[in-house]
Amino acid sequence: MHAQSLTLAVAGAALLAPTTLPAGTHRDRPQSHARRVEWREDPVRAADLLAAVRDCASVSRGRYRSDNGAPAKIPICGTEDAVFWKADMDIDCDGRPGSRCNRRTDPHFSASTSYAQSDGRPLNAERLPFIVVPAPSRIWDYRDHGVGGGSVVAVVYRDRVRYAVVGDTGPRNIIGEASYATAKALGIRPDPHGGGARSGVTYIVFKNARVSPIEDRAAAVATGERLAREFVDRPDGVTGRQRYAGYPGLTPEARE
Repeated sequence: MHAQSLTLAVAGAALLAPTTLPAGTHRDRPQSHARRVEWREDPVRAADLLAAVRDCASVSRGRYRSDNGAPAKIPICGTEDAVFWKADMDIDCDGRPGSRCNRRTDPHFSASTSYAQSDGRPLNAERLPFIVVPAPSRIWDYRDHGVGGGSVVAVVYRDRVRYAVVGDTGPRNIIGEASYATAKALGIRPDPHGGGARSGVTYIVFKNARVSPIEDRAAAVATGERLAREFVDRPDGVTGRQRYAGYPGLTPEARE
């Protein structure tokens, strides 16, 4: 009994003693966890992404218009890991009708999207951040560059970065369009009739990286943030396919 009491007393004293230990002890290990938490709370900045796409190596055979009648001056640029373009943002309200996206609010409304949810229904433009890519043409075919429905996208506007997926296709010669939810998340007026941004929007689509199901918004954000960090840091000696391996939400073909 005396030995047990002595043990309890020593244990109690240890709890009250200062917790500072010499460097190099096992108590230093939690710092690595703290760094991981700090990384997660320090998202990729818009300025860093814009710096990474400052230069354009064109991968398109021609250039796109921002709207009907506008000059064709927007190229598709490419790197090993992504394709990107800088354009305006028109509002896509197509898909499942809601209180903000319907035939009354949008004179060009269509109840379908090029890609569907896992349950077969059209995407919901009011809730899901997605972008529109031009339909395949002689100018550019997104399918030849590891891009398709569910591809992860970083959309940059001013000092904001938001993550979305490729969810719809548009005219063959026009570029610069995203869903109601994408515009709202970026602080752009999402009204399909008169909203949007005239310029200053950068779309970065990561190659061979898709989320499934396409409507999994959390997976798009998590995967997008990781890919954006890889894209900005660009570690040497690591291939694009190796960088994508093991990311949450990626489809099997992206892990190959």
